[in-house]
Amino acid sequence: MHPALSVILFTTLSGAGYGLLIWTALVALYARPGDAGGLLVCALTGLVLATVGLLSSMLHLGKPVRAWRAFSQWRTSWLSREGVMAVVTYIPALLLAGMAWLEWLDPESVVFRSSGPTVAVLVIALATIACALATIVCTAMIYASLKPIPAWRHRLVVPVYLVFALLGGLALLAAILSAAAALPAMRIVATALALLATLAAGLKLGYWRALDRTQLPADRGDAVGLPGRAVSVFERPHTEASYITREMAFVVARRHARRLRALALLLFTGVPLLAVYLTMHAGLEASWGWGAAAAAILAGSFVERWLFFAQARHMVTLYY
Repeated sequence: MHPALSVILFTTLSGAGYGLLIWTALVALYARPGDAGGLLVCALTGLVLATVGLLSSMLHLGKPVRAWRAFSQWRTSWLSREGVMAVVTYIPALLLAGMAWLEWLDPESVVFRSSGPTVAVLVIALATIACALATIVCTAMIYASLKPIPAWRHRLVVPVYLVFALLGGLALLAAILSAAAALPAMRIVATALALLATLAAGLKLGYWRALDRTQLPADRGDAVGLPGRAVSVFERPHTEASYITREMAFVVARRHARRLRALALLLFTGVPLLAVYLTMHAGLEASWGWGAAAAAILAGSFVERWLFFAQARHMVTLYY
C-alpha cells in the first residue's frame, strides 16, 4: 500500500496524544494540589496532538469538506466509530484540563487532594481513559478489519497500536513533568517505559516475522476466476497508471525494509532505554533524558507506521 504521509502523521500523532491523555488521567487520580500545572500542560498537549493527527487525516480525503459524513456510518464502519469516539473523548479530556486549570489558578479550590481523588476527578479521569482507549482500538480496527489486506488483518495489529500509544504517551508525560520538576515516582515511570519499549519491540518482531512467512491466501488464478491454475500476465489490464496502481501496488525493497526495521527498533526501543538508563544512573539531566526518549519514540513510531503501510499488499495486486 502507498504510505500516505497524512495517514502516517494521523496514526502517529493521534496515538501519542491519546496515550498522553490516558497517562495524564491516571496521574490525576494520585495528583496533589501542586501538580495542577504539569497536568494542565500534559492534558493540553495530548489534546493538541490528537487534534493535529485527526486534522492531518483529512488531507488524505478527496473532498475534506464531506468528512462529516463519516460520522453517520458508526453501526458498520470502524472509521466512523473512530470519528465518533474521537469527538466524545474531547468531553472528559477538556473537563480534566479545566479542573487542572482551576486548581492552577486557585490552589485553594481543592480539586486535587492529598488524601485521594474526589468523586469528580475519579469519574472524569476514568472516562478519559476509557474513551481514549476506545478511540485507539477503533483506529487500529480500521485496518485490522480489512480482509483484502492480509498483513493488516492480523491479531497483533490492535495490541501494537495500543502499546505504541501508551509508550509514546508515557514518554511525553515524563518529558513534560520532568521539565516542570514535577515527575512523581521516577523509578516507577522508568520501569514502565522500559517494559513498554521492550514489549513494543517484541510485538513488532513477532509481527514482522509473521509477515515474512505468511503468503497471500490466494494467487493470480483465484484473482481472475481460474482457481488452481497457473496464470501468467500477457499484458496489463490498462495502459496508464491509475489510482489502483498508485495506492495499492506500492512495493518496498526487502533490503530497505530490513534497514528500516532496524532503524525503527533502535529509535523506539534502543534510544529510549539508553536515555532512561543515563538519566537514572549516569546523572543525565532528567528533562534532556526524557525529552530524548520521547523524541526517539515518536520518530521510531513514524518509521514503524511507514513500514506498516508500505509492506502491506492488497489482494487486487494479484490482477493489476
